Amino acid sequence: MNEDLKNNQNYVIAIGRQFGSGGREVGQRVAQLLDINYFDKQLLLEASKASGINPEMFEAADERTPKFFPSLWPLNLAMAGSTFVGDVTTSDDSIYKAQCQVMKDLVERKSCVIVGRTADYVLRDYCPVISVFLHAPIDDRVARIMQRGDCDTREAAEKRADKANKLRAEYYNFYTDKLWGHADSYDLSIDSSLLGIEGTAQLIVEFVKRRLSK
Repeated sequence: MNEDLKNNQNYVIAIGRQFGSGGREVGQRVAQLLDINYFDKQLLLEASKASGINPEMFEAADERTPKFFPSLWPLNLAMAGSTFVGDVTTSDDSIYKAQCQVMKDLVERKSCVIVGRTADYVLRDYCPVISVFLHAPIDDRVARIMQRGDCDTREAAEKRADKANKLRAEYYNFYTDKLWGHADSYDLSIDSSLLGIEGTAQLIVEFVKRRLSK
């Protein structure tokens, strides 16, 4: 356990990210350095188990705005006061509520890093939340996308990044009262290309220590 933070209550580092900026790698490294849990796609499986909803439905709705509004919820759903119950439909709002409840349950057990999925907004009243947004120039993002084998050409990588970022922005802006990628929506906004994965992770860890030591 990290000696600098072991006496604090459970906390969350919520990482928003541009596609290809290294959010997954940075998040995993931050979790390693602080000896805390890391969640990204695993949230979908956890939420599926807890709710009994098919995991494929969580995957299809992952970081995408609802296709319809069965409950006529307002644009920012103010999830802080809600509770999830077992008797649900498989609508998009039920899927989102299940995912939110899982995040709340997870942070009760241990501090963690959560990538995406509006964790900074969902958990804002449940525990200390340090929100981070990672971005990078398009050339760096394209290089990472191609290096990890997501796309074979620069054109395809740019299109993939643009589509993913639009979906993430629409999702975040729909479910929160903030704007995706805007510096004033986060505690810390970092160009991950400047320090690389390790340097960016180290910077976040130092920032977290200073924030939580106040």
